[in-house]
Amino acid sequence: MTDHTVGSSADEPLGRASYLIEGRRVLLSDLIHAGLLSTGQRLTFRQRRSGQKHLAQVTADGRIELGDGQRFKSPSAAAAAATGRGPYDGWTSWALDDGTLLDALRQRLLDTVAELPPSGDVAADGSVARHTRLKDARRQADAETPVTVTVRDLLGWWGAARRGYLVTEHIAAELANHGLSTVPDFAAVGIDDRVTLTGPSEDTDGEGEAAEQEPVTGQEEPGETSAPGSATTSGNEEDKGEPIQGQTVGNLPSALKGVVSVPSSTSFEEVFTKMRLNGYSQLPVLSGPRNLRGAVTWESIARARYADFEAPFSDAIVAAHAVSYADHLIDVLPDLERFGFLLVKDQTNQIAGIITVADVAAEYGATARPFLLIGDLDRQLRRVISEGLDLAEVIALCDPDGRRKLVAFDQLSYGDYQQVLGNQEQWDKLGWPLDRKSFIARLDELREIRNELMHFNDKDKAGDSAIPMLRNMIELLREHGG
Repeated sequence: MTDHTVGSSADEPLGRASYLIEGRRVLLSDLIHAGLLSTGQRLTFRQRRSGQKHLAQVTADGRIELGDGQRFKSPSAAAAAATGRGPYDGWTSWALDDGTLLDALRQRLLDTVAELPPSGDVAADGSVARHTRLKDARRQADAETPVTVTVRDLLGWWGAARRGYLVTEHIAAELANHGLSTVPDFAAVGIDDRVTLTGPSEDTDGEGEAAEQEPVTGQEEPGETSAPGSATTSGNEEDKGEPIQGQTVGNLPSALKGVVSVPSSTSFEEVFTKMRLNGYSQLPVLSGPRNLRGAVTWESIARARYADFEAPFSDAIVAAHAVSYADHLIDVLPDLERFGFLLVKDQTNQIAGIITVADVAAEYGATARPFLLIGDLDRQLRRVISEGLDLAEVIALCDPDGRRKLVAFDQLSYGDYQQVLGNQEQWDKLGWPLDRKSFIARLDELREIRNELMHFNDKDKAGDSAIPMLRNMIELLREHGG
């Protein structure tokens, strides 16, 4: 397995792109390769509250070996195994004999890479500014004055506009390298929701759940591959590995936008007024921000009043269900179908919003719309090529060696459409009064969007901005394609 370290051999210099562009987490092997950590070096984890001390040593293959022989690539997994509890942020738990934390060595490595002379690569050099910004965010988090930004602005630090799968992995890795996490999870809320950049978690000293102790078996530990990513991004979550995929409850616009509620001691008159003024079909009944007592709906009110016109308000309260903002949207659909609406808990378990069947229908409708347009675009491109060009010439361009065994226009892919229409000779045969380069450039933009959508890589609906582009291209093809 390739060891993704700073440079591919000991003779190569530190490479800025290895840490500031590649978007992966720093490993112990990177510290060894950079000369910041030595094989056989002793590490100590002293629990803050109990004072209990755990010893380990660094192995040649970049792992932490405990006294009982268990070896871990992840400092956090090693800390949890040493104590039998967790979770812990291993980078701020294990220290050298002089008290230097692994986290300090990691920051020293990142600083060294960032201080290299400019490479001339725009992306690499631009990442140096991001490194500085992340260092400042860590300083502020440690000083208990954390930075708060919208998810949209956070993405902008990486020059991204949407949370595609790879972008999310990249951001998660670089945040983790700086010991930062976002609260709430930046991948599980709306793009215009605000998140706070917090530092490493405190030593819980055994307050967490028992950690699973898993010795090295020759396989990589979860989350410790060359390009791991955890959408949770917290320092002590580095072993979780798999980032959140697909839509979460928090991605819905209404999920964390606040909620109007009433106490169980309220009156029917107050409920009537609030529901009518706001156009609500239901109101949660809360006793404090975390204590959900139920909800009232127009239906539950009608039933209570029908049974007894003098019924107390409590008779109108029906069961309600709350879910976490980080739950996968598809997983809560059965509860949504059952209750008709769901209350949403934020990262502190406070009731922070509400979602309804209408919200989910709108979400899935917005997701489906660009898929339908992409299908229409494919049909229009295939039509203009099949009606305006010779099949033999098209096959010669797309399958010159015959390996794909193309025999019909229906077998053409989107890439084939670009290949054919990008050919000057074929373009001239269409006789369109259009600029070929501009047309092909737009086809390529739509190809990237198409790939993101088809692989469900985009949490922020690339199709929203792409819908006008798709429609304009389809209309152009209909107009000039006959």
